Amino acid sequence: MGRIMKWLVYLAIIGAVALVAYAYVGPFFGADFSPPQTEVRKPVALDAD
Repeated sequence: MGRIMKWLVYLAIIGAVALVAYAYVGPFFGADFSPPQTEVRKPVALDAD
């Protein structure tokens, strides 16, 4: 049981490192993480007495 837990911890650490590496290296391989840029205009009603 201890071996399984140790391997799961190792896999979680390797997965986290791989995710961070993909976030940094991904744009060089064509992955675009930026959100679509659109302008939003909404009228605001101010209730000033």
